[in-house]
Amino acid sequence: MSDMITADLVDLDLAAATKEEAARSLAERMVARGRVTDLDGFLADVAAREAQMPTGLDGGIGIPHCRSVHVSEPTLAFGRSASGIDFGAPDGPADLIFLIAAPAGADDAHLTILSALARRLMDPDFTAALRATPSATTAAALVGGDIEPSEAAAEAEPEVPAGAEPEVPAGAGAEVLSEAAVSVPVPADVPAAPGPFRIVAVTSCPTGIAHTYMAAESLEKAGRATGVEVVVETQGSAGFTRLDPAVVEAADGVVFAHDVPVRDKERFAGKPTVDVGVKAGINRAAELIAEVREKAARGEVTDAADRPTPVERGGRPEEGYGTKLRKWLMSGVSYMIPFVAAGGLLIALGFAIGGYEIAGAKSVAEVFAWGDHTSWAALLFQIGGLAFSFLIPVLAGYIAYGMADRPGLVPGFVGGAIAITIKAGFLGGLVAGLLAGAVVLAIQKVRVPAVLRGIMPVVVIPLVSSVIVGFLMFLVIGEPLARLQQALTDWLNGLSGANAVILGIVLGLMMCFDLGGPLNKVAYTFAVGGLANPNDGSLKVMAAVMAAGMVPPLALALATTVRGKLFTKAERENGKAAWVLGASFITEGAIPFAAADPLRVIPSVMAGGAVTGALSMAFGCTLRAPHGGIFVVPLIGNPVLYLVAILAGTAVSAGLVILLKGMRKTSTAIPAVPAAAEKPPVVAAV
Repeated sequence: MSDMITADLVDLDLAAATKEEAARSLAERMVARGRVTDLDGFLADVAAREAQMPTGLDGGIGIPHCRSVHVSEPTLAFGRSASGIDFGAPDGPADLIFLIAAPAGADDAHLTILSALARRLMDPDFTAALRATPSATTAAALVGGDIEPSEAAAEAEPEVPAGAEPEVPAGAGAEVLSEAAVSVPVPADVPAAPGPFRIVAVTSCPTGIAHTYMAAESLEKAGRATGVEVVVETQGSAGFTRLDPAVVEAADGVVFAHDVPVRDKERFAGKPTVDVGVKAGINRAAELIAEVREKAARGEVTDAADRPTPVERGGRPEEGYGTKLRKWLMSGVSYMIPFVAAGGLLIALGFAIGGYEIAGAKSVAEVFAWGDHTSWAALLFQIGGLAFSFLIPVLAGYIAYGMADRPGLVPGFVGGAIAITIKAGFLGGLVAGLLAGAVVLAIQKVRVPAVLRGIMPVVVIPLVSSVIVGFLMFLVIGEPLARLQQALTDWLNGLSGANAVILGIVLGLMMCFDLGGPLNKVAYTFAVGGLANPNDGSLKVMAAVMAAGMVPPLALALATTVRGKLFTKAERENGKAAWVLGASFITEGAIPFAAADPLRVIPSVMAGGAVTGALSMAFGCTLRAPHGGIFVVPLIGNPVLYLVAILAGTAVSAGLVILLKGMRKTSTAIPAVPAAAEKPPVVAAV
């Protein structure tokens, strides 16, 4: 690891008040060494990782880290703060800060080295030596593994006068971490096992560089201290090796300390399980072990019915129902969009080639009876129409899948098909998916004899859930949903004047707020749902949504072209690609800019999106295709005014971005960091 950190990547007098200042100060040293190619781009990646989960740990440690395309080679920078910096740890500020930079495509060898550092941070002798050493060279050698903590401590050992008490280094809290991890006793009411209690654990974090391995080390250390055999599977960036099935089978309990989905989680079903975030595995290892033993004593186990669904695997234990509902709905939308894109574009191509009269074709035989280019146009239209007809069943089926896994697919698809039959439309599909998922979850909670468990997911659950969903959709909620859908259709069809403009503003703001996120998808799904039963109002909505969604990347591409000096080199390169992405209606092309400077970029693009949405609705522009950007202009009603709306919004957003960035105080140039820590000369002036 010695080639990853050198003395000039160490700052023993880190003068930073916030974690952002600390990351910038250490990152500047990486830039000076040529290890980081774009300071602002790299810091944006660090901030994005920090937003996922604070990187402060008990014991005065902060480990900001990320993988980034702006990192040329794996690098470590170390800073020591006298006053402490808040990295979100429960026990207070951190005085030891490690900035870990890994390339986006870092190989396993480098990531294994970084994981080894993460484990060493759990050693109190290691952290104590870092707090005590007065030498940047010694600190670099210690972090790089060239010397042991005892050697570093010997160099830093001060001479203690006779009769004086040795001074404890300021901030020496690592021992507290160690004690907290192992000092919680096993409750007295837990009976002693005839052999050692065995626990298997899985640790993982979003980046898979630091927290993953620190949690593993903490659990193993706590197990040794309490006489429990702990075997950990680290699912990190350095890859992972699945635990031997025999080890899993022999385990008495399971600990999941993770912030990303546990891979192959079903391997651990049927055992007492504690499921927490990765930081709990670092800070409360002994408590988790004690909790598993308590559950084992009470006979609590996880069953197949208790396994998380595909969507829940990506969530956190503290998420509420509202967050889960959003994820369930987004699960359906994400699977629906390919059908929308394929079917809608085929329909659009058919109209573009053969005109709107091809919609009258009733069969393939009739299509080819025309004998000219319209035959192929009508064929494309019919294929697209069939693909589009899956829209509502797929939406309902995969909402149910997000809730209840594969058993939810059958009743979800059945409910979606019924929604089409009773003309409940898009709203019917949403309700059918949620209903199907809820019914399957309820059935799964019923305890059945072991002899029937094998046929439950294949026969019983699909049969019973389909009957229940079908009954409710046909006889109970179907008619009210159909009336509501018809009312929504009539409202869209009657939109005009100020009401249409207001709706355009709202849709434009939604499309540009999170740039492809949940709110963007809600607006897009609302528009696409109207295409299932198209009318003049729904076609106006689709046009406004696509126009507003094109604005953010186009605006930022324009801004980088007009005032390139306000942007980093990486942003200027992204600006070139944003021209194509924006023209193709890929709103996500603006994400790199928003991630680097959200407070200036997001309000600017929202303003432009609102202008475009309002103008599109005011001009009465319509669109029959759900996607395609400027490539489907021939299918747009009032195409010239539609382009005017897009250009107006683009100009507004680009102008605001340039204005806000121009008001920002110009950053000073980053000085090269000398190899040795030298104080700058003091100049007096009168």
